[in-house]
Amino acid sequence: MTAPVGLLSSIPPYVLVAFAALAVLALPRRAGHAVAALATAFTFVQAVLLGDGGTGAHLATQFLGFEVVFFNVDQFSLLMGVVVGFLATAAVLYAYGSEAPTWLSAFALLYVATTLGTIYAGDWLTLVFFWELTAVTSTLLVWQHGGAAVRAGYRYALFHGTGGTVLLAAVVVHFANAGTFLFSETAGIDPAATVLAAIGIGINCGFIFLHSWLPDTYPRPHVAASVFLSVFTTKTAAYVMYRAFPEGGMWLAYLGGFMAVYGAFFALLQYDPRRLLSYHIQAQLGYMLAGFGLATAVGEFAVVGGFAHLFNNVLYKSLLFMAVGVVVYRTGVEDIREMGGLWRVMPVTFVVYLVGAASITAVPGFNGFISKGMVLDSAHEVHNYVLLLDSGLLWWLLVLGGVGTFMSFIKLGYYVFFHGSATLSPDDATPFQTVGMVLAAGACVFFGVFYTQLIEVMPFTDLILSDEVYFKPYSRSHLTESAALLVAGFVGFFALKRPLGWLAHRMPDVDRVLFPAAFYLGRSSVWGVTELWAAVDRATMALAGATMRTATRPREVLARAGIDTEIRAGIGRSVLFLTLAAGVALFAFMLA
Repeated sequence: MTAPVGLLSSIPPYVLVAFAALAVLALPRRAGHAVAALATAFTFVQAVLLGDGGTGAHLATQFLGFEVVFFNVDQFSLLMGVVVGFLATAAVLYAYGSEAPTWLSAFALLYVATTLGTIYAGDWLTLVFFWELTAVTSTLLVWQHGGAAVRAGYRYALFHGTGGTVLLAAVVVHFANAGTFLFSETAGIDPAATVLAAIGIGINCGFIFLHSWLPDTYPRPHVAASVFLSVFTTKTAAYVMYRAFPEGGMWLAYLGGFMAVYGAFFALLQYDPRRLLSYHIQAQLGYMLAGFGLATAVGEFAVVGGFAHLFNNVLYKSLLFMAVGVVVYRTGVEDIREMGGLWRVMPVTFVVYLVGAASITAVPGFNGFISKGMVLDSAHEVHNYVLLLDSGLLWWLLVLGGVGTFMSFIKLGYYVFFHGSATLSPDDATPFQTVGMVLAAGACVFFGVFYTQLIEVMPFTDLILSDEVYFKPYSRSHLTESAALLVAGFVGFFALKRPLGWLAHRMPDVDRVLFPAAFYLGRSSVWGVTELWAAVDRATMALAGATMRTATRPREVLARAGIDTEIRAGIGRSVLFLTLAAGVALFAFMLA
């Protein structure tokens, strides 16, 4: 086993995936996508095998005079490699079945490659390098579709460019204080860079008021592109957030709690299915960040809960985007009020939607039930700001987010598959779309039933599965809690269905103000800079003209000034002095 592991540890997976992107462009469509699926499957297999003894810093070298690690393998990067490789394979098959353009598949693979580079980076310099490349490749993936996606792509690029710049500033401050970029030499980001790191990473995490790029961008491109986009940027950001703050912090936990509520609330107001799912990316990230933040109060159990939820979210969120994407692909409709009754004509899509919805809403038997239960258990240990039932504010925020999640997916399923009579008769998913969805759905069920296999992939496995930690996800209390959330979700949706419809037209998100404000601020800034430059240019030219007139016609200039004097032929000393003084003044002004 040592030799194969040694060989695998010398092959950065992002290099193979990047070459696969070129193969997609160079080869016939079927052959190119086959190479792409093999490259992403290799990423999955490699991460699984390296978990048996290939951990460590690989490809450590000098870059730009600094110590860097291009392929860092530890418990955290491996679990990301496993789920990214698995899901990317399913997404490639789905893209092929969705008739995705060749350039879309190529950009998607480059996006996966840069994501893997970020995941496997062993230092902050390498991480920021791939982080910025991820912003570029994901923007190209959005732009490829054209139309409304182009404008959304510009806004997306501005957000992520800003976030990357702020993160780079944090890394520079970190290096100035720590003297190294290596993860192995420091535990997280230097305290001096905390705020910058939180903001830079938080933009990609969809922090409240920094999140508007999410629902603005992800509904715009091709349905296959949305599957890729829904997974990699935000989950990689959550992973990097843990890298920056491995000790957690209650500020992060409470921020996660409010994200869970905020995202679920605005999801309830949406009628565009992909926009609804995009808000739930923010909501589900809230549970991950809450788990990471609770490390400071609860310890490793909360961290495992956060990473398990990240792992599971990659699976069920992509599955939901696939199912909704099939509906949009087959019907051409992007308003759920114009759908209905589709369960009769799209049974495969309906079943996989049910699996995804059951997973994200934490129904017992599905993977989301395991990880969300771990985060809720961790929050229950915190008794800050105690409210009802001797439970703290954070726990209630996460529970309220859970109820909102139930309501959202009851709404989405009701309008798409049941509402009214079927007025559309589309075909069901294509064979390759079905394969991609079944892979993701099967994983959701597998890790919900065989949950110890999920914990085996996580860090701190021995601790969680030991007798010292009470980890019984199917205990009576957990099942009762899940049933209560399910009932509350059903009752809440049908009781509030009409008020929610009224609110949907009267409750704008921050983008309603943020995007126009940024537009007019940018235009005003350009106008201000341009006019200022023009004013400086006019003043300079006026001064130069006055100097030339003074030097060439001194008697006329002195006469205008009221000085009557006789200037003899030739250049007198006074004229020479005046000319020299004017020239020096002009030169000094130009230098300034």
